[in-house]
Amino acid sequence: MGSVRQNKVETAMLRELSVFFQRNAREYTLGNMVTVTKVSISADLSFARVYLSIFGSAETEDVLKHINDNKSKIRGVIATALKNLRKVPEFVFVIDDSLDYAMKIDDLLKK
Repeated sequence: MGSVRQNKVETAMLRELSVFFQRNAREYTLGNMVTVTKVSISADLSFARVYLSIFGSAETEDVLKHINDNKSKIRGVIATALKNLRKVPEFVFVIDDSLDYAMKIDDLLKK
């Protein structure tokens, strides 16, 4: 369980990153739909793990690599959007496979 400040920063980051990927899908996500499912920030607010669901492509690793290559640009845009933060955390983008896992469990339960 995080602190109140952590929760507020996570919520603000989730909102801003979602809008960012929606507006810049062509440039940063190679035209694929990317959804930010969860943001988890370390206790000292220096690292943020961002969980992404990537739709519209079988090559999710290529999309994730392109996002990671542009990590500093994304961080700069988020820093301007969230002006009340002294320091914007470093991003670690991860593919969220919880939906695939849930579907696999559902299929196993149906058998």
